[in-house]
Amino acid sequence: MSDDDFLFSNASELVAAFASKSLSPVEVITASLARAETVQTHCNPITEFFAETALEAAHKAEVRYSGKGAAPRPLEGVAIAIKEEFALCGSTRSSGSLLYADRVDEHTDVYIQRLLDGGAIPLVKTTTPEFCLLGSTWSRRYGVTTNPWHDKMTCGGSSGGSAVALATGIAPIATGTDIGGSIRIPASACGVFGYKPPYGRNPEVPIFNLDYYSHSGPMARSTSDIVIMQALTAGQHASDIASLPAPPTHVADPNCLKGLRVAMTTTLCGYEIDHDVAANFAAACKHLSDAGAKVEEVDLGWPHSLPAMAETYLNTLWGATLQDAAKSHGEDMCPYSLAYAKASLTRTPREIIDANTLAWQAHSSFARVMENFDILVCPTNATTDVPADYGYPKQSYKIDGQPRTGGEDKLWLTSPFNMLSRLPVMSCPTGFAANGVPTGMQIVGHAYDDSTVLNASLAYEGLLDWLYDAEHRPSLITGKGHLR
Repeated sequence: MSDDDFLFSNASELVAAFASKSLSPVEVITASLARAETVQTHCNPITEFFAETALEAAHKAEVRYSGKGAAPRPLEGVAIAIKEEFALCGSTRSSGSLLYADRVDEHTDVYIQRLLDGGAIPLVKTTTPEFCLLGSTWSRRYGVTTNPWHDKMTCGGSSGGSAVALATGIAPIATGTDIGGSIRIPASACGVFGYKPPYGRNPEVPIFNLDYYSHSGPMARSTSDIVIMQALTAGQHASDIASLPAPPTHVADPNCLKGLRVAMTTTLCGYEIDHDVAANFAAACKHLSDAGAKVEEVDLGWPHSLPAMAETYLNTLWGATLQDAAKSHGEDMCPYSLAYAKASLTRTPREIIDANTLAWQAHSSFARVMENFDILVCPTNATTDVPADYGYPKQSYKIDGQPRTGGEDKLWLTSPFNMLSRLPVMSCPTGFAANGVPTGMQIVGHAYDDSTVLNASLAYEGLLDWLYDAEHRPSLITGKGHLR
C-alpha cells in the first residue's frame, strides 16, 4: 500500500484498520483534509471545510478504539462528505444560491444526524447546482464543479460535489438527494455507487417529504458501505409522517447472482445511448450472465414522453416555489433557475394529474413485465460527453461525437424511477468511455425490495477487480497523465 492508498479504502475496511490499530482516525482524517484541499483546486467540489471539528472528532474516535471510552460505532472515525443541501448545525446551507449565501443552520437534519450518531465525522460540505435543479453542478454561488477524469465534462448533479469527493479519495461515504436522478447521475459520471431508496425508507425534510419523487440517500465507493449507511438511516421518525418502519436487517447473499432473473433494456423510453455507454453496459450484463444470472432483454413499453412528463411534474411543483424569488431577486439567480420559474407560470394542476396517470400506466407495464424477473438493469446516463457547465441556456452535448441540443430528459435515464418512486435503484460503475469519463448501470428492484437490489449490487461489485485500483483512479490522483 502506498502512503495514501488508504484514502481509497471503504468505510468497513477503515473501521477494521482502526480496530486493529494499523491506522488511526487522526491519521486518516488529516490525510483526507489534505486530499480535499488538493482536489478543491482542480475540481471545486467543496463548499465548506470542517478541519478543526473533524480532527477533534477523530481524537475522540481514537479513544473509543483504545477501549477507554464507549464502544466504537459502525462508522466510528470515518469521514463523510455532506451535500450542502442538508442542514448540519453550524454550517452554511445556501442551496447553491446567492439568495441564501449567509444561511447558517442551528439544527441537523434527521438523515444526517443518524449517520453522525453512527460515528461518521463530517469532513466537508459539497457543491450542488442552485436549488438542486440540474444534472450537472454549477452555480453563481460556487462556480463550476468538474469531472475528476476530464475537466471539461460534468461530474453530474445535483449531488455532484459528493460524487467527486468519493471518486478522488476525500471520503469513503457521502450523502445525496434525488428527485430526478441527483444521486445516480453523478454516481455514474464519477464511477461510484449511488442508491435511491424507495420513497419513505429514509426520513425526509418537511415539506419535501410529501413529494414522492424526493429521496435522501447514500453514496459510496462500495455497496457494503451503502448497506451500513442504510442500516443507520432507515426507519420512522416523528418529523416525517411519510417515513416507514425500518426494513429487516439486510443479510448479504454472495451467491445471489446464481439463477437471478435479470431483465435488461437498452430501449428505455427511446433514449439515444452513446456507443461507449452501451458497450460497457453490455459488458456488465455479460458479467452478470457469466456469474449465473439469467439475463433477458425486455421492452417495458414505456412511452418516449415519460422523462419529459417527469420534468413537467417537477417543474409544476418546484418551479412554483421559485416564482416569488424570481420576481424580487432574479438578478441574483442562475439562468436555469429563472427559466425554471418562468416555465412553471403556465403549469396547471391538470399536469400533475397527467403525470400521475402516466406514472400509474408505467408501473402497470413494469409490474406486468417484471412478474418473471427479480431485477431490471439499464444504463444510468445516456452519454459521458456533457460539458461541465451544461444547463440553460447552454444545452449542447454529444452522443457518439455528434452534437446534440436538448433538455435533461434526453440525457439521464433516471427520472422514470422517481415517478415510480417505491422502486429501489442502485447506480453501479460499468467502466470508462473513450474520453475517460466513467459510465454506469442502474439496478432496479420491485417495490420496497431493497434487499435484492443491494445483494445484486454487492455481487456485481465483486466481479469488478479494477474498481479504484491504482490504474483506475482520476489522473490528478494517480499522477499518470493529467486532466484533459
